[in-house]
Amino acid sequence: MENEAENATIMVVDDTPDNLALMGEMLFGRGYRVLELASGKQALKAIKKCRPDLILLDVQMPDMDGFEVCRQIKEDDRFRQIPVIFVSAHKEIDIRLKALNGGGIDFISKPFQELEVLARVEIQLKVQQLQRRLARQNSHLENLVKKKVKDVYASQLATIKAVTKLAECRDDQTGCHIERTREFCGLLAGKLGEDSCYAHCISDDFINHIYHAAPLHDIGKVSIADNILLKPGKLTPEEFEKIKTHTVLGAETLESVRRNYPENGFINMGIEIARSHHERWDGKGYPDGLSGEKIPLSARIMAVADVYDALRSRRPYKQPFSHEKACAIIQKDAGTHFDPAVVAAFVSLESSFADLWERLNDDGKVCEILPSGPPECLMRVP
Repeated sequence: MENEAENATIMVVDDTPDNLALMGEMLFGRGYRVLELASGKQALKAIKKCRPDLILLDVQMPDMDGFEVCRQIKEDDRFRQIPVIFVSAHKEIDIRLKALNGGGIDFISKPFQELEVLARVEIQLKVQQLQRRLARQNSHLENLVKKKVKDVYASQLATIKAVTKLAECRDDQTGCHIERTREFCGLLAGKLGEDSCYAHCISDDFINHIYHAAPLHDIGKVSIADNILLKPGKLTPEEFEKIKTHTVLGAETLESVRRNYPENGFINMGIEIARSHHERWDGKGYPDGLSGEKIPLSARIMAVADVYDALRSRRPYKQPFSHEKACAIIQKDAGTHFDPAVVAAFVSLESSFADLWERLNDDGKVCEILPSGPPECLMRVP
């Protein structure tokens, strides 16, 4: 730290030649680099070419007084942090207060004493060096924390993905269902954030959270028995009621995590999606019978993404449908099953959905047969 002080550059601004020379010799003799300037205008011009570590600034100067020079320096983000020590023959308390309130860090009275000047200069340089060192340490610690948080977050996502993959495999769905639905959700959220009635409430965090939380939508299916979950035929009313519990069970599982991390936006959105992605715009969904905007926006987005993928996918009880047929079904159910604004975003992204599904498709086979009813038939509603 002493070497930094010895290499410091100090700007001295004073319109009196004798004072300027005396101050310059004094500081140069202590090993500092010194810039000697006779006016405020010269100082403001020179600071842009050679940034000093400290400024000794005379108050009373003819062309521009020290207060105005200091004001202009502090208004510039590049130089705001440079400490300024005012130097003046005025000993009135109001002058001192004006100097300190105007951005000065200290005040030296004329005629000045060499030992006092050097001591005050050394103190301010040491303070500045300590601040720089602290800033470097804080930056280093911040980077370490960011890395640790990133590592923990990545491990959490990997664990959650493994669990959701397990749920998906038990449901005998296609292997890329998780990847497709989260990509679809990301696309829809991004589009709604650009141009829709929901643009004001969709931030970058919202898009990031829904992308990573989307795979949690069917996590509750882990608790459903195989003879019901994998049944190729029509479900009985009792079996379908059991299937429907996966929404509540998934949300409850995540709520146990939220108790430890109540402010975690990712977990909070995962709960919304797990519980409410089978709600309908007209209130005829489950488990809570929510309608319209009472359904969380994340779940309304997930509903469109999930149904599109279900329509396109091969299941034990159905053949896959073409992109065109899937789009026709979703558009038909805007305002009943789906939020019309989300469907409008989907329509504008049709080609992107088709491309994504083809890239992440398992077998590429489609069926041109239209379903006999709305998307609920895909879930074998009795």
